[in-house]
Amino acid sequence: MIPLHDTPVPVQTASDFKTTATSAVMRANGLHFQYAGQVLFTNFSAHVMPGVTLVCGGSGRGKSTLLRVLAGALPLTSGQLHINGISLQDQPAAYRQQVFWTEPRTDAFDQITALEYFQLQRQTHGGFTERNLVALADGLSLEPHLSKPLYMLSTGSKRKVWLAAAFASGAAVTLLDEPFAALDTASIGFVMSIMEDAATHRTRAWVLAHYEAPGKVQLAGMIDLGP
Repeated sequence: MIPLHDTPVPVQTASDFKTTATSAVMRANGLHFQYAGQVLFTNFSAHVMPGVTLVCGGSGRGKSTLLRVLAGALPLTSGQLHINGISLQDQPAAYRQQVFWTEPRTDAFDQITALEYFQLQRQTHGGFTERNLVALADGLSLEPHLSKPLYMLSTGSKRKVWLAAAFASGAAVTLLDEPFAALDTASIGFVMSIMEDAATHRTRAWVLAHYEAPGKVQLAGMIDLGP
């Protein structure tokens, strides 16, 4: 069951959670969200700093739902979301250009190739970096799959496509739902190294939904949704 949050739930910081900047990249204030008549979040607030923020909690506690809400993929009943001062409510198109999100279980892109999916992300994200994409595709062993329709790829290979686009996107906020799921050991190690580098970034924020802190990645903050 997903918990109700009837008081602000900030990103929890601790003395060993060091940040490289003082201003939040994303601000969530007083979010209220319900689905099929059930209230899932109420008066939920958090500030997301540059670097890596962990969204943790037990199974069914709302980690994936919260990412969809932050992405603007699910409509809020009330509340405000801002990325670098850009409001989802007032400037929805501009807001979504600042955030990378692909539902990891989606089949919406199955009929196009990985290369065509990357092209879509280039059109959406002005900071998309081709040089980074080449290195990411190599590190994730995607080269043999780039020209295949995505329906031909395994679950793990599809997730590698989403991850390569996420890290190449240049987005101010990148939302990652269980990024290590279905990956082989070598790819997990590669993604972990990318996350360690992301943790030092001064202007970009990564919000990672996972049941525990990822290895030695230094966290900027944590949102704990409960056991």
